[in-house]
Amino acid sequence: MQYRFEREARTPYSEVYIIEDGDGEDLGRIDLHYSAAGVYATLCVGDRIDESDVQELIGQIDERLVLNVDPYREDFVVTVWRGQEVGVYSDEEEEEDEESDEDYDADHNGHVH
Repeated sequence: MQYRFEREARTPYSEVYIIEDGDGEDLGRIDLHYSAAGVYATLCVGDRIDESDVQELIGQIDERLVLNVDPYREDFVVTVWRGQEVGVYSDEEEEEDEESDEDYDADHNGHVH
């Protein structure tokens, strides 16, 4: 399977990608951290991903993401977590929810109750 990687965040020493299958369904995420000694990663995938899929996915991550950034790395260490997503939590979402509540409570003159 050919996986799709969509970058979510990037710093000078790390990157975060959402991983999708060929149909655009989210399969998980990979956090990559670059150091002088090598590249360290945390791979989080769903329950439906089996061991052979994990190995294939790690190979594609190494080939398509890691080697493009650090082709001379000494080591690539991946910690894999398999489970289910509980949710995504963000301060911005709370602010948006509060604004939506205020908009909902406003009367036709724009006054908030």
